Amino acid sequence: MPHRPAKKPQNPVAARLGRQIRSLPGRMRELPGRADELKAEWQADFEEFSADIKAKVADDIRFLKTWVDKPMQMGAVTPSSPALAARMAAFVDPARPGMVVELGPGTGVVTKALLDRGVPPERLASIEYSADFCTLLRHRFPGIHVVHGDAYAIRRTLGRLGEAPLAAVVSGLPLLTRPPAQRIHLLEEALAMMPPGAPFVQFSYSLVPPVPPGAGDYSIERSNWVVMNLPPARVWVYRRGR
Repeated sequence: MPHRPAKKPQNPVAARLGRQIRSLPGRMRELPGRADELKAEWQADFEEFSADIKAKVADDIRFLKTWVDKPMQMGAVTPSSPALAARMAAFVDPARPGMVVELGPGTGVVTKALLDRGVPPERLASIEYSADFCTLLRHRFPGIHVVHGDAYAIRRTLGRLGEAPLAAVVSGLPLLTRPPAQRIHLLEEALAMMPPGAPFVQFSYSLVPPVPPGAGDYSIERSNWVVMNLPPARVWVYRRGR
């Protein structure tokens, strides 16, 4: 059955600014006695909001530059939206024991969603092929395991981090840019590293699943379209039978 849409995440600074705007009439009545205090409060919120926007633009530029250099490795010209990232993370159960492995984290939009979901940093391993993105991820998310290597060889790249059964695999890889045999190999290798029922989560812009039914012994679940992503995308979840 289709997965119920996750609630759209909202920037906390933007939300606070919205609340302040709605409370403006009452705050105006307080203005004569609190002018300096209110001015400082609004200035701090505006600066934080501006910094958040600047960071988003910087990520988009960094992502676009990498796409220009290696388009087949990226598959998209901009990072996934927070709405799509939250939808992907919603399929991960933080209470399930084992490492959660992220494939192709890029600038870390899905990484943040997984941490917000409740996955402890020490139980999150992110495999990234770009050395520049690895440096960014280590700075942005201290405590997670950032692994520089080939996500399509998940077992070999994880090494000791993949010795115990994994709790989930969340993929931001552009699977449809790869041959079907390579997609099937990645999925089957990842599912073999997880207990039955654990999810392999993959997003796609396509109408059809990145790995079709009948290619292996697994079930497929899909989400509704995430329209707050450019372009709109949906999430496919693969699980090995019990």
